[in-house]
Amino acid sequence: MFNLMKTAILMAAITALFMVCGQLLGGQTGMMLALLFALGMNFFSYWFSDRMVLKMYNAREVDAQSAPRFYAMVQELAARAQLPMPRVYLIDEQAPNAFATGRNPSHAAVAATTGILRVLSERELRGVMAHELAHVKHRDILISTISATMAGAISALANFGMLFGGRDSEGRPANPLVGLAVAILAPMAAGLIQMAISRSREFEADRGGAEISGDPEALASALDKIHRYAQGMHLPAAEAHPETAQMMIMNPLAGGGLRSLFSTHPRTEERVARLLAMARNGR
Repeated sequence: MFNLMKTAILMAAITALFMVCGQLLGGQTGMMLALLFALGMNFFSYWFSDRMVLKMYNAREVDAQSAPRFYAMVQELAARAQLPMPRVYLIDEQAPNAFATGRNPSHAAVAATTGILRVLSERELRGVMAHELAHVKHRDILISTISATMAGAISALANFGMLFGGRDSEGRPANPLVGLAVAILAPMAAGLIQMAISRSREFEADRGGAEISGDPEALASALDKIHRYAQGMHLPAAEAHPETAQMMIMNPLAGGGLRSLFSTHPRTEERVARLLAMARNGR
């Protein structure tokens, strides 16, 4: 219920943001057009955002015949979590990562990159997929997927503002600084939307995933390995779709300095420490 309320609040906030930007860029007419666009995006995001995200990454669905070991692993973990079997996807990408998407546990999908299958041991991969199924069980996936879609839409709005500038309430061209301000501030708003998806949900998914797999150390080892492997890598897919960073098991764009302040994920070291503490305490 809490996540459903959070999703409704997110959609309302995005609608208001679109209306403000529309008013700045096109006056009263722009605000009404932005309202219609936002309502359409809300409808689309609820029903189709999972398909859009999977298509972004050219994810291909696999089954017991095309990826028998990986599919069987997800099937076993879903049964342990008492969840319906999700659709399973692979992404041809060297960067090790994974995510879950969908509007509810009955319409969920989990995806992993071919890179993560290559880098992790079977035990570590099992910990990662249990983490993703914990997101499904906690119903994080709808708000996570919607936020990714909305962040992309806001970035498109920023580009529109840069191209066409602003208009006043009478529809006359306004100060070009208005368009520039929207172009700069809209992506920042998109980043704040992603941060609104609390970092605490990653800790909860780590804990839930460790309980599903029964192996906190495996997930801790996987997170540490992914973090070390990704350092200094050029990640074209992640850079092309930064709005989906908060969906991944680890932020593919994480870095030091100011970037870490806006990271969508907690520090890997803290996540690993908590998982190892779970293992020591037998929880």
